[in-house]
Formats: sequence, structure tokens, C-alpha cells
Amino acid sequence: MIKKTVLAQILLSWMLIGSLLSAQKVTQIKFEGLSHLSPTSAKEIAGIHVGEEINAGKINTSIKKFFAQGYFKDVWVDQQGGILIYHFKEKMAIANVDIKGYGSGDDGMKLLEGIGLKKGDLYDERRVKKAKRTLIAKLESQGYYDTVVDVSTTPIGESSIAIAFDVNKGEKIIIEEQNFVGAEELVQSDLELELANKEKDFLGWMPWRNNGEATVDQLEYDAYRVKDVYMRHGYLDAYVSKPLMRVDFGSYKAKVDYQVIEGVQYRVGTIGISQDVKGLDTEDLKDELILKEGKIFNIKRMRKDISILEEEVGNLGYAFVKVSPQMHKDPEKKIINLNYVVQPGEVVTINDVIISGNDTTKDRVIRRYIYLAPGDTFSARDLKDSKNALGRTGFFEKVDVESQRISADKINLLVKVKETSTGTISAGGGYGSWEGLMFNASISDRNFFGSGINTTIGFEVSKRSTNYTLSFVNPKVWDSMYSLGVSLYKKEYEYIDYTQDQLGGSVNIGREFYRYFHASVGLGYVDNQSTMNDTNSTLFDNYYFNLYNDQYKKTSLFASISFDNTDDFYVPREGMIAALNFEYGQLDGDDYNATQYPSGFADIFKTSAKVGFFYGLEDWIDYDLILRLKGRMTTILSDDDAYLPIAEKLFLGGIGSVRGYNPYSLSPLDPTTYTRTGGKHRASASVEASIPLSEAAKMRLAFFYDYGMIGEDSFNEITRSSTGVVVEWQSGFGPINLVFSYPIDEEVDDRTQAFEFSMGTKF
Repeated sequence: MIKKTVLAQILLSWMLIGSLLSAQKVTQIKFEGLSHLSPTSAKEIAGIHVGEEINAGKINTSIKKFFAQGYFKDVWVDQQGGILIYHFKEKMAIANVDIKGYGSGDDGMKLLEGIGLKKGDLYDERRVKKAKRTLIAKLESQGYYDTVVDVSTTPIGESSIAIAFDVNKGEKIIIEEQNFVGAEELVQSDLELELANKEKDFLGWMPWRNNGEATVDQLEYDAYRVKDVYMRHGYLDAYVSKPLMRVDFGSYKAKVDYQVIEGVQYRVGTIGISQDVKGLDTEDLKDELILKEGKIFNIKRMRKDISILEEEVGNLGYAFVKVSPQMHKDPEKKIINLNYVVQPGEVVTINDVIISGNDTTKDRVIRRYIYLAPGDTFSARDLKDSKNALGRTGFFEKVDVESQRISADKINLLVKVKETSTGTISAGGGYGSWEGLMFNASISDRNFFGSGINTTIGFEVSKRSTNYTLSFVNPKVWDSMYSLGVSLYKKEYEYIDYTQDQLGGSVNIGREFYRYFHASVGLGYVDNQSTMNDTNSTLFDNYYFNLYNDQYKKTSLFASISFDNTDDFYVPREGMIAALNFEYGQLDGDDYNATQYPSGFADIFKTSAKVGFFYGLEDWIDYDLILRLKGRMTTILSDDDAYLPIAEKLFLGGIGSVRGYNPYSLSPLDPTTYTRTGGKHRASASVEASIPLSEAAKMRLAFFYDYGMIGEDSFNEITRSSTGVVVEWQSGFGPINLVFSYPIDEEVDDRTQAFEFSMGTKF
């Protein structure tokens, strides 16, 4: 037997055998012990063929080739006459790769991703050492230093092995001080705004504060980020050195210094656009630009202007338009003249739409919201609208729509989505002096089994109320433009003077049109059984009995039209939401007010509207500030000679109207008894400013001012306002809002509350 190992390769034996077998020819080649290679592949790798003379040098070379495959721990060859028998001892397979001493299981699995070692690979000591170095580097990129990683192996059977990385992740370096030497025009807080490495804040352990943890792998890029900040403020000649970090490894505290030369601040001189695209007017394009002549130059706004020009040209089918800015600085005048050169390329059409990342949502559901199909001419606006429409569904955490060029005039659209949890347990509540502890919850799925159907089962309980709801909405019946909704509810609410008990339901059909609009009509039914609360008190007389004991049935016709062109379901930064709803209801039942109201129950015509404007200011002020303006209005028309039950009237207060006041606590009062009788006209408005609190935790902080009014004959008979803050958290259970409010113009007998919260709702 002739045996060949890695260590024995240097012998290049076969010298003795070569002299003995030089005249023999290969009659057969056999392979024993192969699993990872087929005999056909093995023969190709060996390079020896039947009929050739047996050659020791060729056999030695073939063994080296097999070792180079990385599958084998040992390879040797037996020769029996003209028969060559290759024997293989394969490396062990990795049965499992585990990590110890680092966070939870999910965190550990994320750390193991990308280290070049996984279950099913063959064990190789060099690869294990490389994986260990990669792990240490990844931990250093997270700010851990002096990390120690020990590797242990455990055989599993004869052919497998388990590998465990035991991690002691060391300490984190904390940046206690950061200096920008030479910076005079810009303050440190501005320069640090987008840095990966920031100076530790006071109370840095809080989620929305900076903890000062260093990420050294990003340190060299921070200099470019500081330079970019200067260029956003017009300092085009600013010089920013690479940062110098000095670390005290006794305390793991660091000091970081930048050397800065600011230079002069430039303003925008002239702006020109060089283009010859048919259908575009140069002056109209200039009006669309954010940068204006005479304003301080801002590199970020120039990039935005490039995107605006690319979109305008892209709307005409030019998917690969290039806009190149020509910048001519005049240091003496401190101005920069800009000229945008537009190179449109060719008009392209859509070849295919390829969807990925949707594990639950069906492809056909996603395609409903994509306004470009195979064969269509490319449109940048349609591409943007498609992305926004997918964002408005609430099905996805992230949506990317990219173009893939396959020829000079054809592209594929690559729709990449990252799904979010659409099946949620939503909850909310608060505390009020009247209702006590309030709690509501619902089990809902906006994307039931990936079909796009919205289903909800919910309830609300408190000391004074019990509500149950069941709803089903299919926004695209059979992938058409039509929608269908069905809802049932049971509501019982104890007001101050009476208890409202309702059982009702509705069905509606709708249709989407003009991309952003949706209209619907429907039919509703309500069985109302309101009763007076304290029937044993001295207040129990005919007046109160007639006022609060309403037993009737209502059949209603509904019509609505809505508009929505926002870019996200929960946190829109652009666009508008608006809706206008109409209801005509006929009331029928026992007439307890025949004396006072001989005409019986009134038919009602109710009109309600809401509108919300959303505007992100990041392009203007380089900060993720979102302004929101919201308004609601409802008015009821009825026959003045007929009786309008209390249950059909309007009340004000709480989330959705004027925060800081108990829900339904604001209402016109009876002039004799001062009891709440509800109104016929109600309106409210809110102004909000939302800022980021913690990007990692998906938390924002919103400051608000609410104003509302309600009346029987006019809107402004009763007015109230409030202010406060809302902690907005996009949690794994859905959006959670913690509301801290203060009533500004509280009056005697107003029922107020300083805190309330909601979950799973949006405007």
C-alpha cells in the first residue's frame, strides 16, 4: 500500500514505485470513501485516464488536487497491478454552531451570521480560527474591547462535530469628551448630530439620550459626516481631520479630537438647468427646486434638487436619467453658481415585476398596490406612488422598489419588502374620575393569512362601559377596485344620568378611483335601549323619564368619500388624509315623548368630516421633525318639532377630540337641571410636532395643542383646549401612545384626566 498524507506530501514518494511501475498501464480507477464528490467529478479532478502509463508524479499531483478541494483529512492510493484505488478519509461535518455568553438566543444567532461557518459545513481548523477573528471584529464594531473568544468542539458520532464559541465580550469604550478644535461657526450639537460616535450625554442611559458608546469601525467615517454637516451650512472648503481617539484602558473612557478649518460660507449665486427633454420647461423645473438664489448653500438640498429633476424627467419614461451638478465657486464673492446638466438616456418599459421578502403576504396582494406592470412605460411618479401605497397598507416594516436594467430600453422592477406583524393584540386605557380604570383590547389582523383582509374582534370594559365589536373588511374583493365591509357591535355605556344600550351592525361596499380616492355606500341598523340610571331618586319624574329612556330602532344609509396620499400607515411624513361621511337615519319605536313631541322620533341627517396634513421638515432643517395638523367636524340636522334621542347626539372629550378631558364629558347642559344633553354640532382641531426620541426603540415624542367646541344650535357654545405630550412607540404589539395632557381652560364640574393611553390606533 502506498499512503499519502498532508505531512507526507513533501516526500513526494512514489520515486521507488515509479521505477518499478513505469511500464505498467492504468486498467481501472476506483474511489472508496467518497461522499461529497461523485466518481465522475473525482476522475476529472485526478486527471488520470485508463490506458495511460502509471506515473508516480501524476498520482502525487492528483492527491494534491483532492486535498485542495477542502473535503478530506487524508487521501492515499493503493495499486493492484493496473488498478489504482483512491482511498478518502473525509473531514467531519459540523452538526451545530453555538454561541455562549452573549445575550439571548436571537442576539447570538445574529452575531453568528456572516462569520463564514454554519451547520453542514466541513470542519476545518483554519476556518474556525478565521470565524473566531470575525466574531471578535464584529464585537469590536459594537463597541466591545478586550473581547475573549474560546472555541470548544464536541464529537457527535463518528462523522460529525459540534462547535461552541464561548464569548467574554469585554468592556465598552465610553466617549467622555469630544472636541472639534477650530470650530467656531457651528456648535458641537450640530456637528455631532449624525455621528456614529458621540460624546456621552447627561443621563445617557435613557433611551432617547446618547450613551457615548464608541463604535471604532465607524470612527474614520465620522470625519466625512462632520464635513457633510459643514457643507449643509455652506462651508464648502471646510477641512476636517481624521479623529484622534485616546483611550484609558484602565477605565475604558475615551477622548476624541477633530481638527477643523471652517473656511468661508457660500451662498447660492445663479442656478441653471441644461436640458433638451421634450415636454419639460426649464423655468418650470427651476421653480420646483428647493435651493434658491441668494440662500446659503446646502449640499443636502442640492442632492434633493437632483432627485426632483430626476423624478420630473423620469415621469416621461427615462428610468436612467443622470443629473450632474456643475459647481463654480467664487471665493471672493462667497457665492457658488450651479448648473444642472440633464442626460435623460432612453425611454424604457417594464419587463417584469419581481417581488421578494413576502413570507406571508401573497404576491397578488402586493401587486394590487404597484402602479407599474409589464409592458408599461416607466414613470418615476408611479414608482414613488407604488412605494407609498405599499407603506400605507401597514403590512410592511420596510419597502424598497428598485429598477434593474436588463437592456437599453427595458427594466425589471425589484419590489423588496420586510413584513411587520399585522396580527396584533391592541390595548388602551386610562383613568378618569367617572369611568375609573378603563381598558380596551382587540385581536386584529390587517393582513389575515396574507390575503390583505382586515379582521377585528374587540372589547372595552370599565366601571361604566362594556363594548364588543366584530368587523371584516376586504379592501380588494377578488383583486378588484371594490371593497366590502361588515361590522357588528354591542355597546353599553353608563353616562352620568342614563345608560345607553345598543346592538347594531352595518355593511358597506366601496370602490377605489383616481388612485388616492375611495368612495363607499352602506346600510346600518341599530337597536337602542337607553334607560335612566337612578330610578329611585327624587329626580325620577316624567321629565327625566322622557329625556333618558329612549327605546327605538334606527335604519341608516351611509355614503362616504376619502382621500389618502400619505407615505406611511403609522408615521406619515408627507401627504394628506381626508374623509367626508354622510348618514341618513330613520328612527322607529315606542314614543315616550308624545306629549312634548307629537311628531315622534326625528329622522336625522349627519355629516362628519376629518382631515390631516403631514409634513416632514428634514429636507429643510436637517432634523426629523414632523408637523401634523388634524381636524374633525360633525353636525346633525333633524326636524326641530320631532324628538332627537340623547344616544344620537354628540359629546366631546378624550383621545380623538380634546385630550385631557374625560371621554364624552363635554356637552351642552339642560338649563334647568344642568344635566348633559349632548349637542348637534361638534368640531375639534389638533396641532402636533413630533420629534425622534429613540430610533433604535422606534420611539418619538409629540407635543400637541387641542381645541374643541360643541353646541346645540352652533359650534361654539362650549369651547375647551388642552396641551401636552405624547410618547409614540412603534412596539412589537402595534403602536402605543402614552398621553400626558393638561386642560388649559378647565371650568367648574369639568371631568379631566392627566393621563391616558391607546394602542393599535391611528388618525
